[in-house]
Amino acid sequence: MMSTPSGPARAEYAPFAHLTVPNAALYRRVMGAFLAAKERFAVQLRPEDVFAVLPPEHRPADLDAVVKALDSLVEWGNLRADPDTSRVTAVEDFYRKRFIYQLTQAGEAAELALSAYDEALGRRGALQAVALHDIITQLRALLVIAAEQEGEPDAAKAHLALSALTSRFEALAENARAFMGSLQRTIDLHDVEVEVFLAYKDRLIQYLERFIQDLITLGGRIALLIGELEEQGRVGGLLRLAAAREAADAAPDEAESAEARAYERWVGRWSGLAAWFVSADGRESQARLLRGRALGAIPQLLAVVRQLNERRAGRSDRSADFRTLARWFAEAPDDAARHRLWRAAFGLYPARHLTVDADTLDRRAAHPVAAATPWAEAEPLRISPQLRRTGSYERRGKTRRVQDRSEQRRRLADIAAKQAEEIAAARARLATDGTARLSVLGELDPLAFGLFLQLLGDALATWRPGMTATVATSNDGTMEIRLTALADGTTAEVRTPGGTFRGPDHLVEITDLTRTGQVRVDDTATGEER
Repeated sequence: MMSTPSGPARAEYAPFAHLTVPNAALYRRVMGAFLAAKERFAVQLRPEDVFAVLPPEHRPADLDAVVKALDSLVEWGNLRADPDTSRVTAVEDFYRKRFIYQLTQAGEAAELALSAYDEALGRRGALQAVALHDIITQLRALLVIAAEQEGEPDAAKAHLALSALTSRFEALAENARAFMGSLQRTIDLHDVEVEVFLAYKDRLIQYLERFIQDLITLGGRIALLIGELEEQGRVGGLLRLAAAREAADAAPDEAESAEARAYERWVGRWSGLAAWFVSADGRESQARLLRGRALGAIPQLLAVVRQLNERRAGRSDRSADFRTLARWFAEAPDDAARHRLWRAAFGLYPARHLTVDADTLDRRAAHPVAAATPWAEAEPLRISPQLRRTGSYERRGKTRRVQDRSEQRRRLADIAAKQAEEIAAARARLATDGTARLSVLGELDPLAFGLFLQLLGDALATWRPGMTATVATSNDGTMEIRLTALADGTTAEVRTPGGTFRGPDHLVEITDLTRTGQVRVDDTATGEER
């Protein structure tokens, strides 16, 4: 038996608690049994009744499981339990636990909400050509009503025709939205069986073509009828009649404003109907957009079919190739093998056609340009007139020999190795054996000091008002810093060749995670630390 959620688990939402606990499926079936009984006008059920109506394949092994589920639902407020005294035949029966159960108002409301949710989630919608015919019929009826009595049309007929028209239009629009959403999921092959899709696609394409044809022919007629009703303001009079008829039943304290609010609602409904079928002010109608979307879905469906046929025929495709390549990367034994695989897969070799001559290097050495210099302020690149005129810098003739850059690669590798050693030494210099004060760090070389500032900045970026301690990890996951504020007001000094860094003293613990084998990678998508 599950207990009622406490605190802000909110008693008003407790009837939904059975959705997130173990045996949630059993609770849903038990509540379904009470809803089915209510439709048969059976108000109360005993545990044996519930046990009997549960599907045999999902029925618990004994009655006690159903009794426990009923008691939990009573605790959450979905059901109400009353003593069952109708079957008492002896004094001992009064002391035996017997209850009869019925739905509470909150439990019934929760089940109705869940039913609406399940229905909306599984709804596929439809493109209703029949609804287009019905809309035409109701628009013609409105024209007849407006022309019957020029002075005073029948309010009841106008109200009924407008109600039927808006009801049919809202159903058409809602079903169209649901259908196009489900169609896109089908095109993307989300929650779709491939075999089912291949068998379904011919009927789906025929269905789309038929609706598009009806929308072209009937949509134009609907737009013309809307234009006729809007001529000379005839539709405004019909909307006022419908609003007045609705306001006739308003409460006395709302009678003055009821008609104005009702008229505003009817104007909004009519504007939505007109915007759906009539383009205006550079805005395309929803019917035209729907037609374009349906037309575009047909070649997309055919492309999906072609892709599926290629997969079934054994031909490779880009997504399958990338998945296979990702698996190879995951199975590679070491980084060297992954680098070789990268070069073999993507062919990212050095650009042999880009060269820098000695004159360029000398000019750069004589007049260095900082990396932060804006492009507009940098020295312009001088291009050969021949390149500008012919599109080729090289003169026609024998192809130049490919330069051997193995020496440059070796030099870059040495530089990278040296930098890695310097960074490792800086991490070792900063690592503290336990907790220490910032003031004991002493003098730091420029590389170690730069690394220290990065760590300190990462820690202070997580600091919030009221905090006294924080933990942060460097961006590459190699260092961890624990910073704790001190209340004694002391100042720490860290000396560097470029000057002295001063600030409030803190307790600090810096850990080199590469030495402990605990390099951490923050997963920004999930917020987890691995």
